[in-house]
Amino acid sequence: MPMKSTKISTLKQTFADQTALTSAVRLRDMQAKLPPCVRDFLDGIADTATVRTRLAYAYDLKIFFRWASDALDAFRGLDTHTIEPSHIDLITARDLEHFQQYLTLYSRTGDDPESSTVLAPRSNAAPGKMRKMSALRSFFKYLFIHNYISANRASLIPLPKLREKPIVHLEPDETAKLLNLAESGASLTSRQLSYHGALSARDGAILTLLLGTGIRVSECVGLNLEDLNFQENAFRVTRKGGDQAILYFSDEVASALQKYIAERKDINTLEGHERALFLSLQRRRITQRAVQNLTKKYAQAAAPLKRVSPHKLRSTYGTQLYRESGDIYLVADVLGHSDVNTTRRHYAAMNEERRRSAAQMVKLREDEKKDQ
Repeated sequence: MPMKSTKISTLKQTFADQTALTSAVRLRDMQAKLPPCVRDFLDGIADTATVRTRLAYAYDLKIFFRWASDALDAFRGLDTHTIEPSHIDLITARDLEHFQQYLTLYSRTGDDPESSTVLAPRSNAAPGKMRKMSALRSFFKYLFIHNYISANRASLIPLPKLREKPIVHLEPDETAKLLNLAESGASLTSRQLSYHGALSARDGAILTLLLGTGIRVSECVGLNLEDLNFQENAFRVTRKGGDQAILYFSDEVASALQKYIAERKDINTLEGHERALFLSLQRRRITQRAVQNLTKKYAQAAAPLKRVSPHKLRSTYGTQLYRESGDIYLVADVLGHSDVNTTRRHYAAMNEERRRSAAQMVKLREDEKKDQ
């Protein structure tokens, strides 16, 4: 009986639940390879940070301690498990500045701390350095608040300055071309055309759904068949952070989804992937990487001068919705932004367009020619 109960419980898990469970297992494995005070930190923020955030922190801190063991005398020769807060308290603000510069381009080794195999160098632009230094700041702040160290020197290091990037989105003619290419397969290589027939309905449904609802790629791949309700043109998504929301789609999106589902019914899925809406050629739930690749494949012909990703399709939807509605709160709600200021910041350029157009709307005097 217990075995049967466990199986039923697993079947009822959402994709987000399964992803979180996988991340939790990876986090536990990572914690075993890090200093005990890092494990304390990651456990201490469990109620305020998602498991994926804590896993990302674990990877970032692993990079930091590998650098410290090579660059700092106090850490040379220390086994990871023997690193104590007293060692960390010896790290100076200048050391942390050196680490931040190291992140611009650094060498990597395999996940095994004992491995000497050197992988390809990894580079970080400002956003990547920002994330890693933010993780380090959170770690030092935790240690200082809980009296592990005498000073929070990480707080003295300015974070990299991020430049606002313009929103990249597709224009209506580019959107139409992208969807037409997914349907026809025009411009694809002969190899890509050889399996396009089996993918055209799926690819068209994915692109139409992303462009027609603005959902994230993670939300797209996590959809199950039972999440769709064609009577109301509604679907259920699990948002970033685990909250669920009911969104709605147009008849055009519904048509693309129904066309794909009609073909999907004939696919004998692998065990454990029976509920997944979108499937790969391997008959398992499609991955985020696969959606990124198929988007890039069609976008290279539809908009060759733009670097188009699933997130850019999300921006395309948000841009079009804001143009049509002028309601920033509606855009924030549909896109799943917890803070409307995030939405406002992303679409600030469009606000500027509206302000410019407003300057021409009010006439102070009639045209002189009309008076003559």
